[in-house]
Amino acid sequence: MQIEVQDRSGSGRYDVTVDGEPAGLLTYRLEASRIAFTHAEVRPEFGGKGVGSALAAYALDDARARALDVLPDCPFLSAYIQKHPEYVDLVPSELRARYGLG
Repeated sequence: MQIEVQDRSGSGRYDVTVDGEPAGLLTYRLEASRIAFTHAEVRPEFGGKGVGSALAAYALDDARARALDVLPDCPFLSAYIQKHPEYVDLVPSELRARYGLG
């Protein structure tokens, strides 16, 4: 199973494919030096196979590489960051409680 993620910056989303087949997306909104992740979805047949995790990690790694603060307005992204504390530093400290990131 080959998972690939691409940033479709013109449309404000990351697309994920599995073996070339569309598998999901993550929408975002850029705000100066911040990126707000607004909605994630993975097609049901790809659930539980690491597709959502690959999508989240790619997007968060991309935000880090671009030196963007992260606003995980999408519940999936917020939960992902809770489970992967290596990404907590991307969320501004004054906003962490808002996203349950203590």
